Amino acid sequence: MAKNVSLASMDQKLAMAKRCSHGVVAGAKAAVVASVATAIPTFAIGKMLPWARTYLNPTAKALIVSTAAGMAYFVVADKTILKTARQNSFKQA
Repeated sequence: MAKNVSLASMDQKLAMAKRCSHGVVAGAKAAVVASVATAIPTFAIGKMLPWARTYLNPTAKALIVSTAAGMAYFVVADKTILKTARQNSFKQA
């Protein structure tokens, strides 16, 4: 059963989705930056230090990089979402 949806309500939903997705985009950008900023020293140290060459296998290096990227994503996305919610709560009042 298809529901009749007006063009105005679809535009309103699209505008809301664009406003609400800023946290996801900001988090993804932060994750990319964190990945690059973590990968370069991690792989360089893996080549230079004998200890790291012995004990850090490729899985450990990938885990270090992905952990930093994940943390950056969630911290930035959470901060952005909270900032947007705070701004919207002041608009409503």
